Amino acid sequence: MSLRLQINLIIGVMLACFASLLIGLQLEDTRRSVGDEMEGANMVATQLLSRLEVVSNQTSLNDMREFLNQLGRVRANEIELLDRNGNVVYHSPPPVYKAGRDAPDWYSRIVSPSVKTREIQLAHGRLLVRADPSRAVLDGWDDFVPMLITLFTGVSVVILLIYWLLGRALQPIQQVVHGLQEVGRGDYDIRLPDMRGQEAQMMGHAFNSMASSLQEGIAARERAREATQALAQSRELTHVIQARIEEVRGQIARELHDELGQQVTAIKSVGMAIAHRAKGVDKQIEDSARMVMDCADAIYEEVHQLVTKLRPLALDRFGLQDALQDLLEEARSRHPDKLADNLATAVYRIMQESLTNALRHAQATHIDMHVRQSDNTIQLEIKDNGNGPSADWQSSGHFGVVGMGERAHGLGGHLVFEALQPQGARVWAELPLSHNPNHG
Repeated sequence: MSLRLQINLIIGVMLACFASLLIGLQLEDTRRSVGDEMEGANMVATQLLSRLEVVSNQTSLNDMREFLNQLGRVRANEIELLDRNGNVVYHSPPPVYKAGRDAPDWYSRIVSPSVKTREIQLAHGRLLVRADPSRAVLDGWDDFVPMLITLFTGVSVVILLIYWLLGRALQPIQQVVHGLQEVGRGDYDIRLPDMRGQEAQMMGHAFNSMASSLQEGIAARERAREATQALAQSRELTHVIQARIEEVRGQIARELHDELGQQVTAIKSVGMAIAHRAKGVDKQIEDSARMVMDCADAIYEEVHQLVTKLRPLALDRFGLQDALQDLLEEARSRHPDKLADNLATAVYRIMQESLTNALRHAQATHIDMHVRQSDNTIQLEIKDNGNGPSADWQSSGHFGVVGMGERAHGLGGHLVFEALQPQGARVWAELPLSHNPNHG
């Protein structure tokens, strides 16, 4: 049941109770009026007819009947003349006032007072005088019907008017309900117009503010979701690019080591042969040949260093443990025998970059490097006593630290680079083993 109908029903019940009270008061007033009229009329008729008792000894019953016929009907009274045997000799004529009409029985039973019959003894019989409230009751009924119609019409008009006014007053609530239903369907662009009434305006403004907040919140969540998706795609792309870069660097390192290394070795062999033949024959040729050999050794050393920077051969040939042995012997027992290439490369590069930063930029004299493996992760920690990171290390241009962080994030881990007090820096990284397909 709607609120409008509930309020209208409550008001209707209250009006019905009020109308019932008015009807009850009207019936009680009519009953009192009829009773007073009956009592007065019966008393007058009784006093008038009681004089017949005195003269009844001097008159016959027929004379008495003739007198009553001439008297006619006494208002609001029924008169009967009975002989000594109880036979009715005379009965007053019916009323001519509103003749042929009577009030409904139920109404008469409600407003009619109790009727008493007065008996007057005569010499030749008896006279019965009985109050007749039918005309007074009919007058009350004729007054009651217009009042009842007016009351019913007035109550009906008031109920209909209240129903209409409630519809107008509750229209803002219907608009708010409609707006809430639209919001529930996902339409967050809906706004309520200005509505009449202070409370309605407050509800409208509150609804519009709520809808705006919902719309902004959903838009913000959508932007965050898109940004998260883009970041995930960017990290995935970074991981693929880094893997491809390492692959290309490995190919270049192998080609330099195999091809250029062979060529340098061949040059050195030719130089040795020339120096051997020119020994004791031509000093200048021998010196030139030995210079070629020295240059070949220098080139080979440079190539070896370049190959190590591009892709450590120990990592490809012997795995991460032997590669880290070149950097830190104490970490050999703390690493697994087999790790995925991307994880091993990430660990090596983070350790290498941290060591390079501590020596080259921080001028550290003491460096602690720790590698620990648990059941699910590998943890790296590098601490030094150098100058610590510069104030602008997070700005553009510090690609080493950024690269370490990207490597860690690309494998599902994280990296922390922070300053130590009173001096020094600390690099801490944690990489999950769950991304390693060879682990287990």
